Amino acid sequence: MEALNLSYCSCVGSSRLTSSRDLLNSFCLSTKKKITIKFSNTGAFSLKNQAFISLRRPRSRTISAAMATGSVREVLPPALDSTSEPPPLFDGTTRLYISYTCPYAQRVWITRNCKGLQEKIKLVPIDLQNRPAWYKEKVYPANKVPSLEHNNEVKGESLDLIKYIDSNFEGPSLFPDDPAKREFAEELLAYTDSFSKAVMTLLKGDGVDEAGAAFDYIEMALSKFEDGPFFLGQFSLVDIAYAPFVERFVPFLREVKKYDAMAGRPKLEAWFEELSKNEGFQQTRREPKELVEAYKKRFAAHL
Repeated sequence: MEALNLSYCSCVGSSRLTSSRDLLNSFCLSTKKKITIKFSNTGAFSLKNQAFISLRRPRSRTISAAMATGSVREVLPPALDSTSEPPPLFDGTTRLYISYTCPYAQRVWITRNCKGLQEKIKLVPIDLQNRPAWYKEKVYPANKVPSLEHNNEVKGESLDLIKYIDSNFEGPSLFPDDPAKREFAEELLAYTDSFSKAVMTLLKGDGVDEAGAAFDYIEMALSKFEDGPFFLGQFSLVDIAYAPFVERFVPFLREVKKYDAMAGRPKLEAWFEELSKNEGFQQTRREPKELVEAYKKRFAAHL
């Protein structure tokens, strides 16, 4: 039981104090908190703002950079490899098959976290370098991640899965109701592959113009709505779709290609700074050095 310390003054009139005690008793019964009341002889009745804040009922959950639904910390399970036994498939458990290093899987992992579904959707990480045979044979014939086992079916493709989880599970909506924003959201989601391919030209060689144009598109898109720092103003699936790729591209380009994607793009920089405060995203992140080293190995032939 959590203790809450409140301070009162001994000169308070009895009726007012009784009323305050009744309020506290009611609060204690409804919240099961232990209330510690202290008295002083230094003036009129006072209740600090911090105490008032503690007494307020929680506000309804809304979409924000630091979403309460992402605050559940979990112990991440080890990745399963060719020596691992399969989980008890199709037993009613909802499972999200991912790789801790895959940006496409990270999209769905972030969505799960931001919806507050850590206890409803179980993570099953797969070692992509040493995949268990049963994953292709019994779970997902495409043999890639992410995939979602739900209602005795297995679905794949990251953009489809983030929409599916948002629409079919509880938690705050991650897609806007506003028709103009929904239309723009679909446009931005459709552009994600083009964005990645354009930046990849620079990762693999000298495609500065292509990569620059792709980042300029993002900068312009972030300028469309002014009611927040995100693509649609408020945090949404669109931010989730781009986050894993920007997280990887920016440090690699800066260190290896000496290209700063944030330079001259204040909207992009502000977006990623605000995005980094999102706890659902934070729980999926890798160290920048680790990401850079992984890309160095992947693109070693082009460096």
